[in-house]
Amino acid sequence: MNPVWHPFTQHGLQEPIPEIVRAEGASLWTRDGARVIDAISSWWVTTHGHCHPRIVAAIAEQAGRLDQLIFAGWTHEPAQAVASGLVAMVDEALGAPACPYVFFSDSGSTAVEVALKMALGFWANRREPRHRLLVMEHSYHGDTIGAMSVGARGVFNATYAPLLFDVGTIPFPGDGGEQRTYDALEQACAEDEPAAFIVEPLVLGAGGMLMYPPHVLAEMRAICARHGVLFIADEVMTGWGRTGTFLACEQAGVCPDILCLAKGLTGGSMPLAVTMASAAIYDAHWSMDRAKMFYHSSSYTANPIACAAAVANLAIWREEPVRQRIAALGARQEHGRRALAEVPGITNPRGCGTILAIDYAVGGQGGYLSSLGPRLMAFFRERGLLVRPLGNTAYLMPPYCIGDEDLATLHQALADAATVAVR
Repeated sequence: MNPVWHPFTQHGLQEPIPEIVRAEGASLWTRDGARVIDAISSWWVTTHGHCHPRIVAAIAEQAGRLDQLIFAGWTHEPAQAVASGLVAMVDEALGAPACPYVFFSDSGSTAVEVALKMALGFWANRREPRHRLLVMEHSYHGDTIGAMSVGARGVFNATYAPLLFDVGTIPFPGDGGEQRTYDALEQACAEDEPAAFIVEPLVLGAGGMLMYPPHVLAEMRAICARHGVLFIADEVMTGWGRTGTFLACEQAGVCPDILCLAKGLTGGSMPLAVTMASAAIYDAHWSMDRAKMFYHSSSYTANPIACAAAVANLAIWREEPVRQRIAALGARQEHGRRALAEVPGITNPRGCGTILAIDYAVGGQGGYLSSLGPRLMAFFRERGLLVRPLGNTAYLMPPYCIGDEDLATLHQALADAATVAVR
């Protein structure tokens, strides 16, 4: 019996679970020597490619010098370098000193938990009774309790409903429904006096790779600003170039009050996350009263080895042509999207930066639990491709180093999989 319990895996289906022993660039190798193309950056984390030499070297060097340190009341140089480097990058991207304070955690879910606690703490320390949170329909922000609470209610969290707190839901601005979104947000901000509105900028990931334009993001931010509602941008997936720019928010000229980053923060090599806050958020917690401190931490907050990986990643962004690679990949993905639009059985081909997504037409149930999902996954796995469909939605989000031939193989596989959908 294998004692490993895998995430988002129904072991009762007894689907094969390949063992990977080595990785480089956009390639993975199984124990039996087969090569696999990583089409989704191993759950959206690997940006520059697996085992990037600069990041690997930084990890090795740091591991032999300082491996771990309590971060409550102590500090170390790698964390200082990450924080200052991030603030500079975000300021440059957004054209303003938006979020000059950096709080470390270890995953996207915890970055969101921290953001929610910061927002509620902001109002509590000002002695203003604002407790309600607003979310966008179909959103996903993680699997911890707070993150689930601000995500869409459904299959991901139905079992845990008794643990989740109530939130206000704003309709997704799809199919020309932007005004409906604006009106609902305006009304909720005016009537409910919410503490904050949390969004995934431009692309809702696990909700089905749903996309909306930058001008909608800008208008939602403007509505929140008019009503003094804090705006939380969850860029855990959309950040680090995935949508074509370093941050999705920069395409809309949006400066959030709180910004969540993870996944690509270390180039995908180590678990690390940050929640970046505006001066107003930080100042609301700054006090001579110890009771007003920000009560959050974990044992591995700002782990030095993970921070060293992030420092190397920031250097890669500064010194290598990362943005050019992103633009080139985005252009190749757009070429593939146009070709896939002509394939029978494929609907709603869409793209944003380096992300390409399609839906397969199904006669029965769509969505995450569509019976098509496991068949598609098996189809791609048999071709040596790591593609993980969201039900009848398939998407590509590869590392920026992927070669033309491998990307063409992925595009062709998406087209060929349409035959699986019509069985």
